[in-house]
Amino acid sequence: MNKINSYSTGLVAALAVFFGLLVGAIIMLVSGFNPVTGYISLIQSALGSSLNIGEVLRAMTPLILTAAGFLVAQSAGFFNIGLSGQVWVGWIASTWFVLANQGMNPWILIPVAVIIGALGGAIMGFIPGWLRAQFGASEVITTIMLNYIALYGGNAIVQGLPNKMMATTDMTKTLDASDSLRWDFLSNLTGGSRLNIGFLIALIALLAIWFVMKRTTLGFEIRAVGLNPNAARYAGMSAKRNAITAMTISGLLAGLAGATEGLGTYLNIFSQSAAPQVGYDGMAVALLASGSFLGIIFAGFLFSVLSVGGLGMPLATGVPTELVSVVTASIIFFIGANYLIRLILVKLDEDDSKDKGKQKKHKTTKADQKEAK
Repeated sequence: MNKINSYSTGLVAALAVFFGLLVGAIIMLVSGFNPVTGYISLIQSALGSSLNIGEVLRAMTPLILTAAGFLVAQSAGFFNIGLSGQVWVGWIASTWFVLANQGMNPWILIPVAVIIGALGGAIMGFIPGWLRAQFGASEVITTIMLNYIALYGGNAIVQGLPNKMMATTDMTKTLDASDSLRWDFLSNLTGGSRLNIGFLIALIALLAIWFVMKRTTLGFEIRAVGLNPNAARYAGMSAKRNAITAMTISGLLAGLAGATEGLGTYLNIFSQSAAPQVGYDGMAVALLASGSFLGIIFAGFLFSVLSVGGLGMPLATGVPTELVSVVTASIIFFIGANYLIRLILVKLDEDDSKDKGKQKKHKTTKADQKEAK
Protein backbone atom coordinates (compact mmCIF):
# COMPACT_ATOMS: atom_id res chain seq x y z
CA MET A 1 0.00 0.00 0.00
CA ASN A 2 2.84 2.40 0.89
CA LYS A 3 4.54 1.67 -2.41
CA ILE A 4 1.32 2.39 -4.32
CA ASN A 5 1.03 5.79 -2.65
CA SER A 6 4.72 6.61 -3.14
CA TYR A 7 4.31 7.83 -6.73
CA SER A 8 3.96 11.57 -7.21
CA THR A 9 0.55 12.96 -8.09
CA GLY A 10 2.17 14.82 -10.98
CA LEU A 11 3.31 11.57 -12.58
CA VAL A 12 -0.11 9.98 -12.11
CA ALA A 13 -1.84 13.07 -13.59
CA ALA A 14 0.52 13.03 -16.60
CA LEU A 15 -0.24 9.36 -17.20
CA ALA A 16 -3.98 10.04 -16.90
CA VAL A 17 -3.64 12.68 -19.63
CA PHE A 18 -1.59 10.28 -21.77
CA PHE A 19 -4.15 7.49 -21.43
CA GLY A 20 -6.99 9.92 -22.16
CA LEU A 21 -5.28 11.07 -25.36
CA LEU A 22 -4.60 7.43 -26.23
CA VAL A 23 -8.29 6.60 -25.91
CA GLY A 24 -9.08 9.52 -28.21
CA ALA A 25 -6.49 8.27 -30.72
CA ILE A 26 -8.00 4.79 -30.71
CA ILE A 27 -11.49 6.16 -31.29
CA MET A 28 -10.17 8.28 -34.18
CA LEU A 29 -8.56 5.20 -35.75
CA VAL A 30 -11.74 3.15 -35.37
CA SER A 31 -13.74 6.02 -36.92
CA GLY A 32 -11.43 6.21 -39.91
CA PHE A 33 -9.49 9.35 -38.94
CA ASN A 34 -5.75 9.81 -38.58
CA PRO A 35 -5.08 10.54 -34.88
CA VAL A 36 -1.72 12.22 -35.57
CA THR A 37 -3.32 14.64 -38.02
CA GLY A 38 -6.24 15.15 -35.66
CA TYR A 39 -4.10 16.10 -32.67
CA ILE A 40 -1.83 18.30 -34.79
CA SER A 41 -4.87 20.21 -36.04
CA LEU A 42 -6.13 20.53 -32.46
CA ILE A 43 -2.84 22.07 -31.30
CA GLN A 44 -2.64 24.35 -34.34
CA SER A 45 -6.24 25.49 -33.79
CA ALA A 46 -5.49 26.31 -30.15
CA LEU A 47 -1.97 27.72 -30.37
CA GLY A 48 -1.44 28.51 -34.05
CA SER A 49 -2.09 32.25 -33.78
CA SER A 50 -2.04 35.01 -31.18
CA LEU A 51 -5.84 35.22 -31.46
CA ASN A 52 -6.26 31.56 -30.55
CA ILE A 53 -3.71 31.80 -27.73
CA GLY A 54 -5.69 34.72 -26.34
CA GLU A 55 -8.87 32.65 -26.48
CA VAL A 56 -7.12 29.80 -24.66
CA LEU A 57 -6.09 32.17 -21.87
CA ARG A 58 -9.59 33.64 -21.83
CA ALA A 59 -11.08 30.15 -21.49
CA MET A 60 -8.67 29.43 -18.63
CA THR A 61 -10.02 32.33 -16.56
CA PRO A 62 -13.24 30.76 -15.17
CA LEU A 63 -11.59 27.33 -14.99
CA ILE A 64 -8.86 28.62 -12.68
CA LEU A 65 -11.41 30.23 -10.37
CA THR A 66 -13.89 27.35 -10.25
CA ALA A 67 -11.08 24.79 -9.82
CA ALA A 68 -9.65 26.82 -6.93
CA GLY A 69 -13.12 26.98 -5.39
CA PHE A 70 -13.56 23.23 -5.70
CA LEU A 71 -10.12 22.66 -4.17
CA VAL A 72 -10.95 24.78 -1.10
CA ALA A 73 -14.14 22.80 -0.46
CA GLN A 74 -12.30 19.53 -1.09
CA SER A 75 -9.61 20.52 1.43
CA ALA A 76 -12.35 20.74 4.05
CA GLY A 77 -13.68 17.33 3.07
CA PHE A 78 -16.61 18.57 0.96
CA PHE A 79 -17.62 17.96 -2.65
CA ASN A 80 -19.01 21.20 -4.08
CA ILE A 81 -21.02 20.21 -7.15
CA GLY A 82 -22.83 23.56 -7.07
CA LEU A 83 -20.08 25.51 -8.83
CA SER A 84 -22.14 25.92 -12.01
CA GLY A 85 -25.08 27.43 -10.15
CA GLN A 86 -22.73 29.70 -8.20
CA VAL A 87 -21.12 30.83 -11.47
CA TRP A 88 -24.54 31.63 -12.93
CA VAL A 89 -25.60 33.68 -9.91
CA GLY A 90 -22.32 35.63 -9.99
CA TRP A 91 -22.74 36.22 -13.72
CA ILE A 92 -26.30 37.56 -13.34
CA ALA A 93 -25.60 39.69 -10.27
CA SER A 94 -22.49 41.42 -11.63
CA THR A 95 -23.84 42.07 -15.13
CA TRP A 96 -27.23 43.24 -13.84
CA PHE A 97 -25.51 45.78 -11.58
CA VAL A 98 -23.62 47.27 -14.54
CA LEU A 99 -26.76 47.37 -16.70
CA ALA A 100 -28.69 49.08 -13.91
CA ASN A 101 -26.01 51.68 -13.21
CA GLN A 102 -24.70 52.72 -16.61
CA GLY A 103 -23.32 56.21 -16.38
CA MET A 104 -21.55 55.56 -13.10
CA ASN A 105 -17.78 56.08 -13.11
CA PRO A 106 -16.30 52.81 -14.52
CA TRP A 107 -13.49 52.90 -11.95
CA ILE A 108 -16.18 52.47 -9.27
CA LEU A 109 -18.78 50.55 -11.29
CA ILE A 110 -16.64 47.60 -12.39
CA PRO A 111 -14.94 46.80 -9.05
CA VAL A 112 -18.29 47.00 -7.24
CA ALA A 113 -19.92 44.77 -9.89
CA VAL A 114 -17.16 42.18 -9.56
CA ILE A 115 -17.53 42.20 -5.76
CA ILE A 116 -21.32 41.82 -6.06
CA GLY A 117 -20.85 38.83 -8.40
CA ALA A 118 -18.42 37.22 -5.95
CA LEU A 119 -20.84 37.83 -3.06
CA GLY A 120 -23.68 36.24 -5.05
CA GLY A 121 -21.62 33.08 -5.47
CA ALA A 122 -20.57 33.23 -1.81
CA ILE A 123 -24.21 33.24 -0.68
CA MET A 124 -24.92 30.22 -2.87
CA GLY A 125 -21.94 28.47 -1.28
CA PHE A 126 -22.90 29.52 2.24
CA ILE A 127 -26.34 27.86 2.04
CA PRO A 128 -25.18 24.23 1.59
CA GLY A 129 -22.29 24.83 4.01
CA TRP A 130 -24.73 26.04 6.69
CA LEU A 131 -27.13 23.17 6.03
CA ARG A 132 -24.26 20.70 6.38
CA ALA A 133 -22.99 22.29 9.57
CA GLN A 134 -26.38 22.67 11.28
CA PHE A 135 -28.30 19.61 10.09
CA GLY A 136 -25.72 17.28 8.56
CA ALA A 137 -27.35 17.64 5.13
CA SER A 138 -25.23 16.20 2.33
CA GLU A 139 -23.59 19.05 0.41
CA VAL A 140 -23.65 16.86 -2.70
CA ILE A 141 -27.46 16.73 -2.72
CA THR A 142 -28.03 20.33 -1.69
CA THR A 143 -25.57 21.77 -4.22
CA ILE A 144 -27.08 19.70 -7.04
CA MET A 145 -30.55 20.97 -6.14
CA LEU A 146 -29.26 24.55 -5.84
CA ASN A 147 -27.86 24.29 -9.37
CA TYR A 148 -31.41 23.85 -10.67
CA ILE A 149 -32.77 26.60 -8.42
CA ALA A 150 -30.05 28.95 -9.68
CA LEU A 151 -30.59 27.94 -13.32
CA TYR A 152 -34.36 28.34 -13.53
CA GLY A 153 -34.58 31.14 -10.99
CA GLY A 154 -31.84 32.99 -12.85
CA ASN A 155 -33.60 32.53 -16.18
CA ALA A 156 -36.80 33.91 -14.68
CA ILE A 157 -34.89 36.93 -13.36
CA VAL A 158 -33.28 37.57 -16.75
CA GLN A 159 -36.61 37.34 -18.57
CA GLY A 160 -38.20 39.65 -16.01
CA LEU A 161 -35.66 42.48 -16.30
CA PRO A 162 -36.95 45.92 -17.41
CA ASN A 163 -37.39 46.34 -21.17
CA LYS A 164 -34.74 49.07 -21.28
CA MET A 165 -32.13 46.46 -20.34
CA MET A 166 -33.28 43.82 -22.85
CA ALA A 167 -32.28 43.20 -26.47
CA THR A 168 -34.71 40.26 -26.81
CA THR A 169 -37.02 38.44 -24.43
CA ASP A 170 -34.18 36.10 -23.40
CA MET A 171 -31.10 38.31 -23.69
CA THR A 172 -29.99 41.64 -22.28
CA LYS A 173 -28.30 44.41 -24.21
CA THR A 174 -24.54 44.22 -24.70
CA LEU A 175 -22.39 46.21 -22.31
CA ASP A 176 -20.15 48.98 -23.60
CA ALA A 177 -16.48 48.04 -23.61
CA SER A 178 -15.84 50.88 -21.17
CA ASP A 179 -18.27 49.28 -18.68
CA SER A 180 -16.64 45.85 -18.80
CA LEU A 181 -13.45 43.96 -18.00
CA ARG A 182 -12.26 44.30 -21.59
CA TRP A 183 -8.86 45.97 -22.02
CA ASP A 184 -7.71 47.04 -25.46
CA PHE A 185 -4.09 46.33 -24.56
CA LEU A 186 -4.78 42.63 -23.91
CA SER A 187 -7.09 42.30 -26.90
CA ASN A 188 -4.62 43.94 -29.30
CA LEU A 189 -1.77 41.90 -27.85
CA THR A 190 -3.62 38.71 -28.75
CA GLY A 191 -4.91 39.63 -32.21
CA GLY A 192 -8.34 40.84 -31.16
CA SER A 193 -9.26 37.98 -28.82
CA ARG A 194 -11.66 38.30 -25.88
CA LEU A 195 -8.83 38.05 -23.35
CA ASN A 196 -9.64 40.51 -20.57
CA ILE A 197 -8.68 41.68 -17.10
CA GLY A 198 -10.56 38.68 -15.70
CA PHE A 199 -7.50 36.56 -16.48
CA LEU A 200 -5.35 38.75 -14.24
CA ILE A 201 -8.04 38.65 -11.55
CA ALA A 202 -8.03 34.85 -11.71
CA LEU A 203 -4.25 34.64 -11.26
CA ILE A 204 -4.33 37.10 -8.34
CA ALA A 205 -7.23 35.21 -6.73
CA LEU A 206 -5.40 31.89 -7.14
CA LEU A 207 -2.28 33.33 -5.48
CA ALA A 208 -4.37 34.81 -2.67
CA ILE A 209 -6.26 31.59 -1.98
CA TRP A 210 -3.00 29.62 -2.04
CA PHE A 211 -1.63 31.98 0.61
CA VAL A 212 -4.77 31.67 2.73
CA MET A 213 -4.84 27.87 2.52
CA LYS A 214 -1.11 27.25 2.99
CA ARG A 215 0.14 30.15 5.10
CA THR A 216 -2.67 31.18 7.46
CA THR A 217 -4.35 29.75 10.53
CA LEU A 218 -7.70 29.72 8.72
CA GLY A 219 -6.29 27.57 5.93
CA PHE A 220 -4.66 25.23 8.42
CA GLU A 221 -7.94 24.78 10.29
CA ILE A 222 -9.88 24.10 7.07
CA ARG A 223 -7.36 21.45 6.03
CA ALA A 224 -7.27 19.96 9.53
CA VAL A 225 -11.06 19.61 9.60
CA GLY A 226 -10.94 17.96 6.18
CA LEU A 227 -8.28 15.46 7.25
CA ASN A 228 -9.77 14.53 10.63
CA PRO A 229 -12.83 16.39 11.99
CA ASN A 230 -12.68 14.64 15.36
CA ALA A 231 -9.02 15.45 15.95
CA ALA A 232 -9.58 19.04 14.82
CA ARG A 233 -12.52 19.36 17.21
CA TYR A 234 -10.42 17.93 20.04
CA ALA A 235 -7.77 20.58 19.27
CA GLY A 236 -10.37 23.31 19.74
CA MET A 237 -11.23 23.95 16.08
CA SER A 238 -14.86 24.45 15.12
CA ALA A 239 -15.79 21.92 12.45
CA LYS A 240 -19.09 23.70 11.80
CA ARG A 241 -17.55 27.14 11.38
CA ASN A 242 -14.85 25.85 9.06
CA ALA A 243 -17.38 23.90 6.99
CA ILE A 244 -19.39 27.07 6.41
CA THR A 245 -16.25 29.11 5.74
CA ALA A 246 -14.84 26.63 3.20
CA MET A 247 -18.08 26.38 1.25
CA THR A 248 -18.54 30.16 1.31
CA ILE A 249 -15.02 30.76 -0.04
CA SER A 250 -15.63 28.07 -2.66
CA GLY A 251 -18.83 29.81 -3.78
CA LEU A 252 -17.15 33.21 -3.73
CA LEU A 253 -14.50 32.04 -6.21
CA ALA A 254 -17.17 30.52 -8.45
CA GLY A 255 -19.18 33.76 -8.31
CA LEU A 256 -16.02 35.63 -9.29
CA ALA A 257 -15.72 33.29 -12.28
CA GLY A 258 -19.29 34.20 -13.22
CA ALA A 259 -18.44 37.90 -13.03
CA THR A 260 -15.52 37.40 -15.45
CA GLU A 261 -17.83 35.55 -17.84
CA GLY A 262 -20.52 38.23 -17.82
CA LEU A 263 -18.29 41.31 -17.70
CA GLY A 264 -15.32 39.99 -19.65
CA THR A 265 -16.33 37.33 -22.16
CA TYR A 266 -19.99 37.74 -23.14
CA LEU A 267 -20.81 41.29 -21.96
CA ASN A 268 -24.46 40.39 -21.42
CA ILE A 269 -26.81 37.90 -19.79
CA PHE A 270 -28.87 35.38 -21.73
CA SER A 271 -31.16 32.54 -20.68
CA GLN A 272 -29.36 29.23 -20.23
CA SER A 273 -30.65 25.80 -21.18
CA ALA A 274 -28.30 24.24 -18.61
CA ALA A 275 -26.08 25.51 -15.81
CA PRO A 276 -22.80 26.97 -17.15
CA GLN A 277 -20.41 24.20 -18.19
CA VAL A 278 -17.37 25.97 -16.71
CA GLY A 279 -18.47 24.87 -13.24
CA TYR A 280 -18.26 21.19 -14.14
CA ASP A 281 -15.08 21.73 -16.16
CA GLY A 282 -13.56 23.48 -13.15
CA MET A 283 -14.19 20.35 -11.09
CA ALA A 284 -12.35 18.30 -13.71
CA VAL A 285 -9.44 20.77 -13.69
CA ALA A 286 -9.21 20.53 -9.89
CA LEU A 287 -9.23 16.73 -10.00
CA LEU A 288 -6.46 16.71 -12.62
CA ALA A 289 -4.47 19.20 -10.54
CA SER A 290 -4.59 16.62 -7.71
CA GLY A 291 -4.75 19.12 -4.87
CA SER A 292 -2.08 21.48 -6.25
CA PHE A 293 -2.88 25.17 -6.75
CA LEU A 294 0.02 25.43 -9.22
CA GLY A 295 -1.32 22.33 -10.97
CA ILE A 296 -4.59 24.22 -11.58
CA ILE A 297 -2.78 26.51 -14.05
CA PHE A 298 -1.38 23.59 -16.07
CA ALA A 299 -4.61 21.60 -15.93
CA GLY A 300 -6.66 24.68 -16.86
CA PHE A 301 -4.35 25.33 -19.79
CA LEU A 302 -4.75 21.74 -21.01
CA PHE A 303 -8.55 21.83 -20.81
CA SER A 304 -8.63 25.22 -22.53
CA VAL A 305 -6.42 23.94 -25.36
CA LEU A 306 -8.78 20.99 -25.78
CA SER A 307 -11.92 23.16 -25.81
CA VAL A 308 -10.58 25.92 -28.08
CA GLY A 309 -8.56 23.60 -30.33
CA GLY A 310 -11.44 21.17 -30.64
CA LEU A 311 -13.49 23.82 -32.43
CA GLY A 312 -11.02 23.83 -35.34
CA MET A 313 -10.68 20.07 -35.73
CA PRO A 314 -13.75 19.51 -37.96
CA LEU A 315 -12.61 22.17 -40.44
CA ALA A 316 -9.07 20.82 -40.71
CA THR A 317 -9.56 17.04 -40.55
CA GLY A 318 -13.28 16.34 -40.30
CA VAL A 319 -12.84 14.95 -36.78
CA PRO A 320 -16.02 15.82 -34.80
CA THR A 321 -15.66 18.18 -31.84
CA GLU A 322 -17.45 15.61 -29.69
CA LEU A 323 -14.19 13.69 -29.66
CA VAL A 324 -12.70 16.39 -27.44
CA SER A 325 -15.42 15.63 -24.88
CA VAL A 326 -14.48 11.95 -25.09
CA VAL A 327 -10.81 12.78 -24.45
CA THR A 328 -11.73 15.06 -21.55
CA ALA A 329 -14.02 12.42 -20.03
CA SER A 330 -11.30 9.79 -20.46
CA ILE A 331 -8.77 11.96 -18.63
CA ILE A 332 -11.23 12.45 -15.77
CA PHE A 333 -11.90 8.69 -15.72
CA PHE A 334 -8.21 7.88 -15.39
CA ILE A 335 -7.77 10.52 -12.69
CA GLY A 336 -10.63 8.86 -10.82
CA ALA A 337 -8.96 5.49 -11.40
CA ASN A 338 -5.58 6.74 -10.19
CA TYR A 339 -5.26 3.69 -7.93
CA LEU A 340 -5.20 1.53 -11.07
CA ILE A 341 -2.45 3.70 -12.60
CA ARG A 342 -0.41 3.42 -9.39
CA LEU A 343 -0.94 -0.34 -9.39
CA ILE A 344 0.39 -0.54 -12.97
CA LEU A 345 3.45 1.50 -11.95
CA VAL A 346 4.13 -0.86 -9.03
CA LYS A 347 3.85 -3.86 -11.35
CA LEU A 348 6.25 -2.29 -13.86
CA ASP A 349 8.73 -1.51 -11.08
CA GLU A 350 8.53 -5.08 -9.77
CA ASP A 351 9.10 -6.52 -13.25
CA ASP A 352 12.04 -4.17 -13.76
CA SER A 353 13.52 -5.22 -10.41
CA LYS A 354 13.15 -8.92 -11.34
CA ASP A 355 14.88 -8.35 -14.68
CA LYS A 356 17.76 -6.56 -12.99
CA GLY A 357 17.97 -9.34 -10.42
CA LYS A 358 18.16 -11.98 -13.16
CA GLN A 359 20.85 -10.02 -14.99
CA LYS A 360 22.86 -9.66 -11.79
CA LYS A 361 22.47 -13.35 -11.03
CA HIS A 362 23.55 -14.23 -14.57
CA LYS A 363 26.68 -12.08 -14.26
CA THR A 364 27.49 -13.61 -10.86
CA THR A 365 27.14 -17.14 -12.28
CA LYS A 366 29.50 -16.28 -15.14
CA ALA A 367 32.06 -14.87 -12.71
CA ASP A 368 31.85 -18.03 -10.58
CA GLN A 369 32.38 -20.21 -13.65
CA LYS A 370 35.52 -18.27 -14.60
CA GLU A 371 36.92 -18.62 -11.07
CA ALA A 372 36.24 -22.37 -11.15
CA LYS A 373 38.21 -22.70 -14.39
